[in-house]
Amino acid sequence: MSAAPMNVNWETLELHTAQPFGIARWTHSVYPRTFVTFTQDGISGRGEAAPNAFYGETRGTVEAVLPLLADALTDPRDWDGLHAGLAARMPHDHPSVKCALEMAALEWCAVSAGLPVWRLLGLSPAPLPRSSFTVSLAELPDMRRQAREAVAAGHTVLKVKLGTARDTAILEALREEVPNVTLRVDANAAWTRPQAKRMLGVLDAARVELVEQPLAADDLEGHAELRRVSRVPIVADESLHHVRDVIALADAFDGVNLKLAKLGGPLRALTALRLARAHGMGVMIGCMIESSLGIAAAAHLAGLCDWADLDGALLLADDPYAGLEWTAGELARPDGVGWGVEWR
Repeated sequence: MSAAPMNVNWETLELHTAQPFGIARWTHSVYPRTFVTFTQDGISGRGEAAPNAFYGETRGTVEAVLPLLADALTDPRDWDGLHAGLAARMPHDHPSVKCALEMAALEWCAVSAGLPVWRLLGLSPAPLPRSSFTVSLAELPDMRRQAREAVAAGHTVLKVKLGTARDTAILEALREEVPNVTLRVDANAAWTRPQAKRMLGVLDAARVELVEQPLAADDLEGHAELRRVSRVPIVADESLHHVRDVIALADAFDGVNLKLAKLGGPLRALTALRLARAHGMGVMIGCMIESSLGIAAAAHLAGLCDWADLDGALLLADDPYAGLEWTAGELARPDGVGWGVEWR
């Protein structure tokens, strides 16, 4: 007996941050996100495509490629077949679209079984690492305000966006403003080698827990050199585009930041995580600016990770999904069926 017909639909919404979100490369307030729904036998699975122009994706590319890739989803239970179908159509590009389709297939299977996705996959029930909350790059008084408000809301781990000529002043001011929180730094590939070496002492003095992507994405030699003299762990973000990159990064970084939207989905992120562990690397689970649907998918993997940076939906003024539970800055594992969040 043949399977019931499948139905794949998608819709793009423009999500807005509560305030402009700045990093070294740009400042934005509007983030187009495409939501995919896969329905078969009266059961639906959902996914989110969060494109990032740095990795070659935009709203336009997502909407153009979805009709080419959607028919790869022939059986939501055949994950290997899904990957093979997507690879045959688009071997390397459009990871956020692949992520959305993989998310939809996984949730369909989990809903069919009446389980959360993390239980379907047999993932760790361990408590999630405390997530950081981002202080985005802005004028110093505004960054001070962001830090104060985050701490007042209960966040105890802040990630500070840097990548300017005034980074020392920013970090010193924020450590003065919020002396007792854990600070992480993200330079978004904006430092030069001399600047990064100069910043090492500043990071030490500010008691920074880790630094993400200090140098250009392709400068593995520079990162390896920096790692040899840094007492602060160095974590790859922009240098990690594909699962296969993990092995090449092992000598240059102490850890990797896994983002589902740039790796192609939760299953690919799990493969990257296991590769990182096999090569002695720490693992952060990260995010783009995403709705609670995308953040929930990442949270299902977070119990396997050392660090979490899952504040993307908290930065939104108009999150279309609800159901994630934050208590004093700490994210609870989604425990509802599927991804555990619902459309508002």
